[in-house]
Amino acid sequence: MARVVRDRYPWLGPLIFVSSALYFFAQIAVAWVFEPSYSVINNSISDLGNSRCGQYGGHVVCSPRHVLMNVAFVYLGIVMVSGSTLLYREFSERLRPERIAAFIGFSCMGIGGVGTVLVGLFPENTNHAMHVAGAALAIGVGNAGIFILGAVLGLPESMRRYMLVFSTVSAIALFLFASHRSFGLGAGTMERIAAYPETIWLIEFGLYVWRFHPKDHPVQTA
Repeated sequence: MARVVRDRYPWLGPLIFVSSALYFFAQIAVAWVFEPSYSVINNSISDLGNSRCGQYGGHVVCSPRHVLMNVAFVYLGIVMVSGSTLLYREFSERLRPERIAAFIGFSCMGIGGVGTVLVGLFPENTNHAMHVAGAALAIGVGNAGIFILGAVLGLPESMRRYMLVFSTVSAIALFLFASHRSFGLGAGTMERIAAYPETIWLIEFGLYVWRFHPKDHPVQTA
């Protein structure tokens, strides 16, 4: 089914990935009315989806538009799952090592998408364990997928280096954030170092596939 959709609508997979930009716009809209004023340095992204006003994590949290934020989490997760399913087809006819890497890498991204959906379905103040598990899948497994894709797929060298470096940095930042270590940068900053590069990659990779169609014009690597 995915192959048929990709062949009939080759622009759909890239468009789905690019639409993850809506996730950032949702954060701006939700943070705009956050009470007290939202801090990207000290507040976590999950604070925007907190469904109850009050003390949480040692500070006051009140997000009147929390429903919008949680819908954005779920939407981003659906983007990661559906977009990965379609974009995998761009690399399904490569040599065996690339086919395997594409399958594993995009599968990891899909699992990360399931985690992102869990983040939206279980806000931090409702089921903390499920929320944390979802975030670990979203950032940890998702970035592992990007690392695998960057390490093996025939992509432009600059893109491969970028994928390898930022996925590694994101994994380190995730560990530091989970360990409550921010080195003066703030917990919110550390979380964003861990989380944002993945979403930025979705946009950039979608644009790359949209423009260059790697299925039809594979890049040869040395």
